[in-house]
Amino acid sequence: MVPVTGVRWVAVFACAVAALGVVPGAAGAQPPPGEEDSMAAPPPLPAGAEVPVDDGQPDEEFVRETNCVSSLPSTEPLEYKPWGQDLLRFTELPTFATGAGQKVAVIDTGVSDHAYFGGRLEGGGDYVVRDGDGLEDCDGHGTAVAGIIAADPADDAIGFRGIAPAARIVSIRQTSANYQYTDPATNSRRGAGSLGTLAKAVVRAADTDDVTVMNMSVNNCRPASKARIQPDEVALQAALRYAVEERDVVVVASAGNVGEGNCPDQNGADPRNPSQIVLPPWFSDHVLSVGAMTEAGEPAEFSIQGPWVSVAAPGTDIVSLDPANPGQLANQTFDKEGKQAPIQGTSFAAPYVAGLAALVRERFEDLDARQVMHRIKATAAHPAATGGRDIRVGHGMIDPIAALTAFIPAEENIPPDEAAAVPFEMPPPYERDWGPAQVAVIGTATGFGLLLLTLFVVHTVRRNRRPT
Repeated sequence: MVPVTGVRWVAVFACAVAALGVVPGAAGAQPPPGEEDSMAAPPPLPAGAEVPVDDGQPDEEFVRETNCVSSLPSTEPLEYKPWGQDLLRFTELPTFATGAGQKVAVIDTGVSDHAYFGGRLEGGGDYVVRDGDGLEDCDGHGTAVAGIIAADPADDAIGFRGIAPAARIVSIRQTSANYQYTDPATNSRRGAGSLGTLAKAVVRAADTDDVTVMNMSVNNCRPASKARIQPDEVALQAALRYAVEERDVVVVASAGNVGEGNCPDQNGADPRNPSQIVLPPWFSDHVLSVGAMTEAGEPAEFSIQGPWVSVAAPGTDIVSLDPANPGQLANQTFDKEGKQAPIQGTSFAAPYVAGLAALVRERFEDLDARQVMHRIKATAAHPAATGGRDIRVGHGMIDPIAALTAFIPAEENIPPDEAAAVPFEMPPPYERDWGPAQVAVIGTATGFGLLLLTLFVVHTVRRNRRPT
Protein backbone atom coordinates (compact mmCIF):
# COMPACT_ATOMS: atom_id res chain seq x y z
CA MET A 1 0.00 0.00 0.00
CA VAL A 2 1.06 3.56 -0.61
CA PRO A 3 1.95 5.30 2.65
CA VAL A 4 0.20 8.42 3.78
CA THR A 5 1.67 11.01 6.06
CA GLY A 6 -0.07 13.12 8.61
CA VAL A 7 -0.77 13.85 12.23
CA ARG A 8 -3.28 12.89 14.82
CA TRP A 9 -5.39 15.73 16.09
CA VAL A 10 -6.75 16.69 19.47
CA ALA A 11 -10.50 16.98 19.22
CA VAL A 12 -13.66 16.50 21.15
CA PHE A 13 -15.75 15.29 18.27
CA ALA A 14 -17.82 12.51 16.91
CA CYS A 15 -21.32 12.49 15.54
CA ALA A 16 -22.38 13.98 18.86
CA VAL A 17 -20.61 17.15 17.86
CA ALA A 18 -22.75 17.17 14.76
CA ALA A 19 -25.93 16.46 16.70
CA LEU A 20 -28.79 18.85 16.30
CA GLY A 21 -28.87 19.74 19.97
CA VAL A 22 -32.63 19.81 20.36
CA VAL A 23 -34.91 18.11 22.83
CA PRO A 24 -38.16 17.52 20.94
CA GLY A 25 -41.34 18.65 22.61
CA ALA A 26 -44.48 16.60 22.94
CA ALA A 27 -46.64 18.75 20.70
CA GLY A 28 -47.29 17.51 17.23
CA ALA A 29 -49.80 16.16 14.79
CA GLN A 30 -51.35 12.89 15.91
CA PRO A 31 -52.28 10.21 13.37
CA PRO A 32 -55.91 10.23 12.26
CA PRO A 33 -58.20 7.59 13.80
CA GLY A 34 -57.54 4.20 12.32
CA GLU A 35 -54.17 5.18 10.83
CA GLU A 36 -51.41 2.67 11.24
CA ASP A 37 -49.40 3.16 14.41
CA SER A 38 -46.01 2.20 12.98
CA MET A 39 -43.20 4.77 13.15
CA ALA A 40 -41.18 3.06 10.43
CA ALA A 41 -42.04 5.84 7.98
CA PRO A 42 -43.23 9.43 8.43
CA PRO A 43 -46.66 10.50 7.27
CA PRO A 44 -46.92 12.35 3.97
CA LEU A 45 -46.41 16.07 4.07
CA PRO A 46 -49.66 17.80 5.02
CA ALA A 47 -51.42 19.78 2.36
CA GLY A 48 -50.08 23.30 2.16
CA ALA A 49 -46.75 22.55 3.89
CA GLU A 50 -44.45 25.37 2.85
CA VAL A 51 -40.73 25.36 2.20
CA PRO A 52 -38.95 27.00 5.18
CA VAL A 53 -37.81 30.57 4.66
CA ASP A 54 -34.02 30.81 4.87
CA ASP A 55 -32.78 33.94 6.62
CA GLY A 56 -29.20 32.62 6.74
CA GLN A 57 -28.84 33.36 10.47
CA PRO A 58 -28.50 31.36 13.71
CA ASP A 59 -31.60 30.83 15.83
CA GLU A 60 -29.78 32.09 18.95
CA GLU A 61 -26.67 34.06 19.81
CA PHE A 62 -24.04 31.39 20.37
CA VAL A 63 -20.77 32.01 22.18
CA ARG A 64 -17.64 29.92 21.73
CA GLU A 65 -16.89 28.41 25.11
CA THR A 66 -14.47 25.62 24.14
CA ASN A 67 -11.19 26.03 22.33
CA CYS A 68 -11.23 24.98 18.74
CA VAL A 69 -9.69 21.70 17.67
CA SER A 70 -5.90 21.61 17.52
CA SER A 71 -3.17 19.26 16.31
CA LEU A 72 -0.49 17.50 18.26
CA PRO A 73 2.84 19.30 18.06
CA SER A 74 4.57 16.30 16.49
CA THR A 75 3.73 14.26 13.44
CA GLU A 76 4.22 10.64 12.52
CA PRO A 77 3.72 8.87 9.20
CA LEU A 78 0.53 6.98 8.51
CA GLU A 79 1.79 3.77 6.97
CA TYR A 80 -1.34 2.66 5.16
CA LYS A 81 -4.05 4.34 3.20
CA PRO A 82 -7.63 3.82 4.39
CA TRP A 83 -8.95 0.30 3.87
CA GLY A 84 -12.11 1.71 2.35
CA GLN A 85 -10.18 3.05 -0.64
CA ASP A 86 -8.98 -0.42 -1.60
CA LEU A 87 -12.35 -2.03 -0.96
CA LEU A 88 -14.12 0.54 -3.14
CA ARG A 89 -11.38 0.38 -5.83
CA PHE A 90 -10.47 4.05 -5.78
CA THR A 91 -7.60 3.62 -8.23
CA GLU A 92 -10.03 2.51 -10.97
CA LEU A 93 -12.64 5.22 -10.47
CA PRO A 94 -10.89 8.00 -12.47
CA THR A 95 -11.35 5.86 -15.60
CA PHE A 96 -15.06 6.67 -15.36
CA ALA A 97 -15.42 9.91 -13.34
CA THR A 98 -13.63 12.21 -10.90
CA GLY A 99 -16.44 14.49 -9.80
CA ALA A 100 -15.47 17.24 -12.23
CA GLY A 101 -18.19 19.82 -12.67
CA GLN A 102 -20.00 18.73 -9.50
CA LYS A 103 -20.49 20.81 -6.38
CA VAL A 104 -21.21 19.09 -3.05
CA ALA A 105 -22.70 21.06 -0.18
CA VAL A 106 -21.43 19.89 3.22
CA ILE A 107 -23.88 20.81 6.00
CA ASP A 108 -21.84 20.23 9.13
CA THR A 109 -19.57 21.97 11.66
CA GLY A 110 -17.95 24.03 8.93
CA VAL A 111 -15.01 23.17 6.72
CA SER A 112 -11.58 24.69 7.21
CA ASP A 113 -9.48 25.31 4.13
CA HIS A 114 -6.84 22.69 3.43
CA ALA A 115 -4.11 22.31 0.83
CA TYR A 116 -5.66 19.08 -0.43
CA PHE A 117 -8.79 20.90 -1.58
CA GLY A 118 -6.67 22.71 -4.15
CA GLY A 119 -8.81 25.84 -4.09
CA ARG A 120 -12.06 23.91 -4.59
CA LEU A 121 -13.65 25.01 -1.30
CA GLU A 122 -16.09 27.89 -0.92
CA GLY A 123 -18.19 29.24 1.94
CA GLY A 124 -21.92 28.79 1.75
CA GLY A 125 -23.29 30.17 5.01
CA ASP A 126 -23.24 29.92 8.79
CA TYR A 127 -25.99 29.16 11.33
CA VAL A 128 -23.59 29.25 14.29
CA VAL A 129 -22.00 32.69 13.94
CA ARG A 130 -24.06 35.54 12.57
CA ASP A 131 -23.01 36.57 9.05
CA GLY A 132 -20.32 33.87 8.94
CA ASP A 133 -19.24 32.10 5.76
CA GLY A 134 -18.98 28.52 7.08
CA LEU A 135 -15.20 28.30 6.61
CA GLU A 136 -14.33 27.85 10.28
CA ASP A 137 -14.42 24.29 11.60
CA CYS A 138 -13.95 24.70 15.33
CA ASP A 139 -15.06 21.13 16.06
CA GLY A 140 -12.97 19.32 13.45
CA HIS A 141 -15.84 17.26 12.09
CA GLY A 142 -16.90 18.88 8.82
CA THR A 143 -13.37 19.11 7.44
CA ALA A 144 -12.89 15.37 7.84
CA VAL A 145 -16.22 14.73 6.15
CA ALA A 146 -15.37 17.03 3.23
CA GLY A 147 -11.95 15.42 2.84
CA ILE A 148 -13.48 11.99 2.29
CA ILE A 149 -15.52 13.51 -0.52
CA ALA A 150 -13.03 15.66 -2.40
CA ALA A 151 -9.47 15.71 -1.04
CA ASP A 152 -6.78 15.46 -3.72
CA PRO A 153 -3.16 15.67 -2.50
CA ALA A 154 -0.76 16.84 -5.19
CA ASP A 155 1.91 14.43 -3.92
CA ASP A 156 1.41 10.95 -5.39
CA ALA A 157 3.31 9.46 -2.44
CA ILE A 158 0.33 10.28 -0.24
CA GLY A 159 -2.11 7.40 -0.51
CA PHE A 160 -5.18 9.13 0.89
CA ARG A 161 -7.69 10.49 -1.63
CA GLY A 162 -11.28 11.64 -1.66
CA ILE A 163 -13.68 9.53 -3.66
CA ALA A 164 -14.51 12.47 -5.97
CA PRO A 165 -11.20 14.36 -6.02
CA ALA A 166 -12.24 16.90 -8.65
CA ALA A 167 -15.52 17.91 -7.01
CA ARG A 168 -16.01 21.31 -5.39
CA ILE A 169 -17.13 21.71 -1.78
CA VAL A 170 -19.57 24.30 -0.44
CA SER A 171 -19.39 24.54 3.36
CA ILE A 172 -22.51 25.44 5.33
CA ARG A 173 -21.90 25.48 9.07
CA GLN A 174 -25.07 24.40 10.83
CA THR A 175 -23.91 22.96 14.15
CA SER A 176 -21.14 23.14 16.76
CA ALA A 177 -20.66 21.74 20.25
CA ASN A 178 -17.96 24.30 21.00
CA TYR A 179 -20.42 27.16 20.65
CA GLN A 180 -23.07 27.36 23.37
CA TYR A 181 -26.27 29.24 24.10
CA THR A 182 -27.44 29.73 27.68
CA ASP A 183 -31.14 30.25 28.18
CA PRO A 184 -31.49 33.12 30.69
CA ALA A 185 -34.86 31.88 31.89
CA THR A 186 -33.81 28.32 32.76
CA ASN A 187 -30.02 28.64 32.75
CA SER A 188 -29.98 25.58 30.49
CA ARG A 189 -27.32 25.30 27.82
CA ARG A 190 -27.18 23.78 24.37
CA GLY A 191 -24.81 23.69 21.47
CA ALA A 192 -25.53 25.26 18.14
CA GLY A 193 -27.81 23.41 15.80
CA SER A 194 -31.52 22.60 15.65
CA LEU A 195 -34.00 21.04 13.27
CA GLY A 196 -35.06 24.55 12.36
CA THR A 197 -31.60 25.66 11.24
CA LEU A 198 -31.05 22.31 9.52
CA ALA A 199 -34.17 22.88 7.44
CA LYS A 200 -32.93 26.34 6.50
CA ALA A 201 -29.48 24.95 5.67
CA VAL A 202 -31.04 22.35 3.35
CA VAL A 203 -32.91 25.09 1.51
CA ARG A 204 -29.75 27.18 1.30
CA ALA A 205 -27.73 24.28 -0.10
CA ALA A 206 -30.47 23.46 -2.61
CA ASP A 207 -30.58 27.08 -3.80
CA THR A 208 -26.80 27.46 -4.13
CA ASP A 209 -25.73 27.64 -7.74
CA ASP A 210 -24.53 24.37 -9.27
CA VAL A 211 -24.94 22.24 -6.12
CA THR A 212 -25.86 18.73 -7.29
CA VAL A 213 -25.30 16.78 -4.04
CA MET A 214 -25.52 17.60 -0.34
CA ASN A 215 -24.11 15.71 2.62
CA MET A 216 -25.55 15.96 6.13
CA SER A 217 -23.51 14.09 8.74
CA VAL A 218 -25.79 15.49 11.42
CA ASN A 219 -28.34 13.48 13.38
CA ASN A 220 -30.83 13.71 16.18
CA CYS A 221 -32.99 11.00 17.73
CA ARG A 222 -36.28 11.17 19.53
CA PRO A 223 -38.41 8.41 21.09
CA ALA A 224 -40.84 6.85 18.67
CA SER A 225 -43.43 6.90 21.44
CA LYS A 226 -43.80 10.67 21.18
CA ALA A 227 -46.11 12.45 18.77
CA ARG A 228 -46.04 11.02 15.27
CA ILE A 229 -44.55 14.12 13.69
CA GLN A 230 -43.77 17.59 15.00
CA PRO A 231 -43.84 21.02 13.35
CA ASP A 232 -40.07 21.41 13.07
CA GLU A 233 -39.89 17.93 11.55
CA VAL A 234 -42.53 18.88 9.00
CA ALA A 235 -40.38 21.89 8.08
CA LEU A 236 -37.35 19.65 7.55
CA GLN A 237 -39.41 17.21 5.52
CA ALA A 238 -40.63 20.06 3.31
CA ALA A 239 -37.08 21.32 2.83
CA LEU A 240 -35.85 17.87 1.80
CA ARG A 241 -38.67 17.41 -0.67
CA TYR A 242 -37.89 20.82 -2.13
CA ALA A 243 -34.21 19.90 -2.53
CA VAL A 244 -34.91 16.63 -4.33
CA GLU A 245 -38.06 17.30 -6.31
CA GLU A 246 -37.74 20.97 -7.18
CA ARG A 247 -33.98 21.60 -7.14
CA ASP A 248 -32.86 18.13 -8.32
CA VAL A 249 -30.23 17.70 -5.58
CA VAL A 250 -29.16 14.28 -4.26
CA VAL A 251 -29.41 14.33 -0.45
CA VAL A 252 -27.18 12.05 1.65
CA ALA A 253 -27.27 11.70 5.45
CA SER A 254 -25.52 9.57 8.06
CA ALA A 255 -27.65 6.91 9.78
CA GLY A 256 -26.59 7.97 13.29
CA ASN A 257 -24.50 6.45 16.06
CA VAL A 258 -25.60 4.77 19.27
CA GLY A 259 -24.91 7.03 22.24
CA GLU A 260 -24.69 10.23 20.24
CA GLY A 261 -27.17 12.88 19.14
CA ASN A 262 -29.78 11.94 21.75
CA CYS A 263 -29.66 8.34 20.45
CA PRO A 264 -29.20 6.27 23.63
CA ASP A 265 -29.83 2.74 22.37
CA GLN A 266 -29.88 0.54 19.31
CA ASN A 267 -33.23 -0.01 17.63
CA GLY A 268 -34.72 -3.47 17.84
CA ALA A 269 -34.90 -6.04 15.08
CA ASP A 270 -38.53 -5.34 14.15
CA PRO A 271 -38.42 -2.87 11.25
CA ARG A 272 -42.00 -1.80 11.92
CA ASN A 273 -41.41 -0.82 15.52
CA PRO A 274 -38.23 1.22 16.05
CA SER A 275 -37.81 2.51 19.58
CA GLN A 276 -36.36 5.75 18.30
CA ILE A 277 -36.46 7.61 15.02
CA VAL A 278 -33.42 9.31 13.55
CA LEU A 279 -33.61 12.62 11.74
CA PRO A 280 -33.07 13.31 8.88
CA PRO A 281 -32.81 9.60 7.84
CA TRP A 282 -36.46 9.06 8.81
CA PHE A 283 -37.42 10.94 5.64
CA SER A 284 -36.08 8.17 3.44
CA ASP A 285 -38.26 9.14 0.47
CA HIS A 286 -35.89 12.05 -0.05
CA VAL A 287 -32.68 10.95 1.68
CA LEU A 288 -29.99 8.34 1.09
CA SER A 289 -29.25 7.27 4.67
CA VAL A 290 -25.87 5.59 5.18
CA GLY A 291 -24.89 2.99 7.76
CA ALA A 292 -21.30 2.16 8.71
CA MET A 293 -19.39 -1.03 7.89
CA THR A 294 -16.20 -2.43 9.39
CA GLU A 295 -13.17 -3.72 7.53
CA ALA A 296 -14.33 -7.25 8.37
CA GLY A 297 -17.44 -6.64 6.28
CA GLU A 298 -19.81 -6.44 9.24
CA PRO A 299 -22.21 -3.64 10.19
CA ALA A 300 -20.55 -1.47 12.82
CA GLU A 301 -22.06 -1.97 16.26
CA PHE A 302 -22.51 1.78 16.73
CA SER A 303 -24.43 2.23 13.45
CA ILE A 304 -28.12 2.75 14.24
CA GLN A 305 -30.33 0.37 12.34
CA GLY A 306 -33.75 1.15 11.01
CA PRO A 307 -36.04 0.64 8.03
CA TRP A 308 -34.88 3.97 6.62
CA VAL A 309 -31.24 2.87 6.08
CA SER A 310 -30.51 2.98 2.34
CA VAL A 311 -26.94 1.72 1.89
CA ALA A 312 -23.70 1.27 3.83
CA ALA A 313 -20.09 2.42 3.43
CA PRO A 314 -16.78 2.22 5.34
CA GLY A 315 -17.11 3.85 8.75
CA THR A 316 -14.20 2.66 10.90
CA ASP A 317 -10.45 3.40 11.06
CA ILE A 318 -10.95 6.57 9.06
CA VAL A 319 -8.16 8.73 7.67
CA SER A 320 -8.98 12.24 6.50
CA LEU A 321 -7.86 15.86 6.59
CA ASP A 322 -6.43 17.44 9.73
CA PRO A 323 -8.80 20.37 10.38
CA ALA A 324 -6.18 22.28 12.35
CA ASN A 325 -3.22 21.79 10.03
CA PRO A 326 -3.86 22.60 6.36
CA GLY A 327 -1.09 20.34 5.08
CA GLN A 328 -1.58 17.17 7.10
CA LEU A 329 -3.87 14.19 7.67
CA ALA A 330 -5.31 12.65 10.81
CA ASN A 331 -6.42 9.20 11.92
CA GLN A 332 -6.92 9.62 15.68
CA THR A 333 -8.83 11.82 18.09
CA PHE A 334 -8.29 12.72 21.72
CA ASP A 335 -11.11 13.66 24.09
CA LYS A 336 -10.97 16.12 27.00
CA GLU A 337 -9.49 13.44 29.25
CA GLY A 338 -6.74 12.68 26.74
CA LYS A 339 -8.20 9.33 25.73
CA GLN A 340 -7.11 8.34 22.23
CA ALA A 341 -9.53 6.75 19.77
CA PRO A 342 -9.66 5.99 16.05
CA ILE A 343 -11.89 8.10 13.86
CA GLN A 344 -15.13 6.27 13.20
CA GLY A 345 -18.85 6.80 12.77
CA THR A 346 -21.65 6.90 10.25
CA SER A 347 -20.67 10.56 9.80
CA PHE A 348 -17.70 9.34 7.77
CA ALA A 349 -19.60 6.63 5.89
CA ALA A 350 -22.03 9.19 4.46
CA PRO A 351 -19.42 11.22 2.52
CA TYR A 352 -18.32 8.11 0.63
CA VAL A 353 -21.87 7.95 -0.72
CA ALA A 354 -22.10 11.70 -1.34
CA GLY A 355 -18.87 11.53 -3.32
CA LEU A 356 -20.16 8.53 -5.27
CA ALA A 357 -23.31 10.51 -6.09
CA ALA A 358 -21.08 13.25 -7.53
CA LEU A 359 -19.30 10.68 -9.71
CA VAL A 360 -22.60 9.26 -10.96
CA ARG A 361 -23.91 12.76 -11.72
CA GLU A 362 -20.81 13.50 -13.76
CA ARG A 363 -20.95 10.27 -15.75
CA PHE A 364 -24.72 10.15 -16.26
CA GLU A 365 -25.66 13.76 -16.85
CA ASP A 366 -29.25 13.01 -17.83
CA LEU A 367 -30.18 11.24 -14.58
CA ASP A 368 -32.23 13.21 -12.08
CA ALA A 369 -31.66 13.08 -8.33
CA ARG A 370 -34.02 10.17 -7.71
CA GLN A 371 -32.48 8.14 -10.53
CA VAL A 372 -29.01 8.71 -9.08
CA MET A 373 -30.20 7.54 -5.68
CA HIS A 374 -31.83 4.49 -7.26
CA ARG A 375 -28.66 3.61 -9.20
CA ILE A 376 -26.55 3.70 -6.03
CA LYS A 377 -29.00 1.44 -4.20
CA ALA A 378 -29.55 -0.92 -7.12
CA THR A 379 -25.83 -1.55 -7.62
CA ALA A 380 -24.92 -2.02 -3.95
CA ALA A 381 -23.82 -5.45 -2.68
CA HIS A 382 -27.19 -6.61 -1.41
CA PRO A 383 -27.37 -8.50 1.89
CA ALA A 384 -28.82 -12.01 2.10
CA ALA A 385 -32.24 -10.76 3.16
CA THR A 386 -35.75 -10.70 1.76
CA GLY A 387 -35.77 -8.30 -1.15
CA GLY A 388 -32.00 -7.81 -0.86
CA ARG A 389 -32.35 -5.27 1.94
CA ASP A 390 -32.20 -5.25 5.73
CA ILE A 391 -32.40 -2.68 8.53
CA ARG A 392 -28.66 -2.67 9.28
CA VAL A 393 -27.09 -1.93 5.89
CA GLY A 394 -30.10 -1.18 3.71
CA HIS A 395 -29.40 -2.35 0.17
CA GLY A 396 -25.80 -3.15 1.18
CA MET A 397 -22.27 -1.84 0.81
CA ILE A 398 -21.93 0.59 -2.07
CA ASP A 399 -20.11 -0.60 -5.19
CA PRO A 400 -18.78 2.47 -7.04
CA ILE A 401 -17.55 0.59 -10.10
CA ALA A 402 -20.96 -1.04 -10.54
CA ALA A 403 -22.71 2.29 -9.96
CA LEU A 404 -20.65 3.83 -12.76
CA THR A 405 -20.96 0.98 -15.26
CA ALA A 406 -24.10 -1.09 -14.68
CA PHE A 407 -27.09 -1.13 -16.99
CA ILE A 408 -30.23 -0.13 -15.08
CA PRO A 409 -33.39 -1.14 -17.02
CA ALA A 410 -35.55 1.52 -15.35
CA GLU A 411 -33.31 4.26 -16.78
CA GLU A 412 -34.23 3.06 -20.27
CA ASN A 413 -37.94 2.89 -19.44
CA ILE A 414 -37.78 -0.88 -19.40
CA PRO A 415 -40.34 -2.11 -16.87
CA PRO A 416 -39.25 -4.63 -14.27
CA ASP A 417 -39.89 -8.29 -14.93
CA GLU A 418 -43.32 -9.46 -13.88
CA ALA A 419 -44.14 -12.77 -12.30
CA ALA A 420 -45.42 -15.20 -14.91
CA ALA A 421 -47.53 -18.30 -14.37
CA VAL A 422 -45.47 -21.18 -15.73
CA PRO A 423 -47.52 -24.40 -16.15
CA PHE A 424 -45.96 -27.37 -14.48
CA GLU A 425 -47.07 -30.94 -15.03
CA MET A 426 -45.64 -34.08 -13.55
CA PRO A 427 -44.65 -36.72 -16.13
CA PRO A 428 -46.85 -39.83 -16.18
CA PRO A 429 -45.85 -42.59 -13.80
CA TYR A 430 -43.39 -45.04 -15.28
CA GLU A 431 -44.78 -48.56 -15.46
CA ARG A 432 -41.95 -50.99 -15.82
CA ASP A 433 -42.31 -53.90 -18.21
CA TRP A 434 -41.04 -56.91 -16.29
CA GLY A 435 -41.35 -59.32 -19.30
CA PRO A 436 -37.76 -59.01 -20.55
CA ALA A 437 -36.45 -59.33 -17.03
CA GLN A 438 -38.50 -62.44 -16.41
CA VAL A 439 -37.29 -64.00 -19.68
CA ALA A 440 -33.70 -63.19 -18.74
CA VAL A 441 -34.07 -64.69 -15.28
CA ILE A 442 -35.75 -67.83 -16.60
CA GLY A 443 -33.12 -68.21 -19.31
CA THR A 444 -30.32 -67.72 -16.84
CA ALA A 445 -31.85 -70.22 -14.41
CA THR A 446 -32.40 -72.77 -17.19
CA GLY A 447 -28.84 -72.41 -18.42
CA PHE A 448 -27.48 -72.71 -14.90
CA GLY A 449 -29.63 -75.86 -14.34
CA LEU A 450 -28.35 -77.44 -17.54
CA LEU A 451 -24.81 -76.69 -16.51
CA LEU A 452 -25.31 -78.40 -13.17
CA LEU A 453 -26.91 -81.40 -14.85
CA THR A 454 -24.02 -81.70 -17.29
CA LEU A 455 -21.47 -81.57 -14.49
CA PHE A 456 -23.40 -84.20 -12.55
CA VAL A 457 -23.53 -86.58 -15.55
CA VAL A 458 -19.83 -86.16 -16.29
CA HIS A 459 -18.93 -86.75 -12.63
CA THR A 460 -21.07 -89.93 -12.50
CA VAL A 461 -19.56 -91.33 -15.67
CA ARG A 462 -16.08 -90.80 -14.31
CA ARG A 463 -16.89 -92.58 -11.06
CA ASN A 464 -18.44 -95.56 -12.81
CA ARG A 465 -15.63 -96.03 -15.30
CA ARG A 466 -13.52 -99.19 -14.51
CA PRO A 467 -9.83 -99.37 -15.04
CA THR A 468 -8.84 -101.65 -17.97
